[in-house]
Amino acid sequence: MQEAMFYKKIDDNRLECYLCPHYCRLKPGQNGFCHVRKNIDGKLQSLVYSKPYAVNVDPVEKKPLYHFLPGTKILSVGTAGCNMACKYCQNWDLSETHYEESRSIDLPPERIVQMASHYEVPAIAYTYNEPTIFAEYAMDTARLSHKMNIKNVMVTNGYITLEVLDQVYENMNAANVDLKAFNENFYTKQTLSHLQPVLDTLKRLKELNKWIEITTLVIPGYNDSESEIGAMCEWIISELDPFVPLHLTAFHPDYKFTHVPATKPGTLIRLRKMAIELGLKYVYIGNIGEDEGSDTYCHNCSELLIKRSWYHTQVMNILDGKCRKCRTKIPGIFSV
Repeated sequence: MQEAMFYKKIDDNRLECYLCPHYCRLKPGQNGFCHVRKNIDGKLQSLVYSKPYAVNVDPVEKKPLYHFLPGTKILSVGTAGCNMACKYCQNWDLSETHYEESRSIDLPPERIVQMASHYEVPAIAYTYNEPTIFAEYAMDTARLSHKMNIKNVMVTNGYITLEVLDQVYENMNAANVDLKAFNENFYTKQTLSHLQPVLDTLKRLKELNKWIEITTLVIPGYNDSESEIGAMCEWIISELDPFVPLHLTAFHPDYKFTHVPATKPGTLIRLRKMAIELGLKYVYIGNIGEDEGSDTYCHNCSELLIKRSWYHTQVMNILDGKCRKCRTKIPGIFSV
């Protein structure tokens, strides 16, 4: 355990954690919504600092990030717990579990950076579960890796307070933010959280000049209407940038949503077409077992820039971050 940041003492030895918008008020011995931040003897402790459950070297496209060092590998680290409670979570065995020492490994920040250097990967991802809840661990690792010219990525639900966001993301280079839907009712009922803080996170990350990509898991009957996805696209264009990549990915029955059918490929193809017609320049589809909608084309001349087949990536026509054919700058981070 390590004493956490981002909390204050209130009455009767209770603590308030202001890391995320739940603002948990914790009595002695009580865990937060996330399961892994706990009031122990009047101090907020992080139960998962240096105690990840999962550590792997992944393709960066698996995050998914398509405009951030494409074709490279990334060291991925995740713990237990989450500050949302998505009924359809595709990784619920990590996100919905309480910390158990027997499942974790001892891996301090220094060791993660050593591993990244050993495997010669250019970046580290804080991923699998929600990295906001192990912010101190991610921050310390990012601070060390930044000195080694190793980049850092948050794969996140975006549920963090603006009060702490700048500090948590100081040494982060990029984020893939999971925008789960574009209506408050979905967030309230299906995730036990709220939409607006996620939108605020996206806007602030853009202001901080962090590279961002957005992922929406398209769930039949819940967030797959053209009106909702269209409104989301229009918000991205007006409040962020039409060049922010959007990943529309297929849902598969899991956790408490085993009664919901998998997303049909045709749904994603139709929504992608609509998103592009509305003005988004880079829209991708994933998890459907087909390559359609996964390649990157120049937004100016339509030249094929990056060819993808699942996680096999071929960077073909990008040079110094520009299209080889028309020399237009392609949004993203393409060099270490």
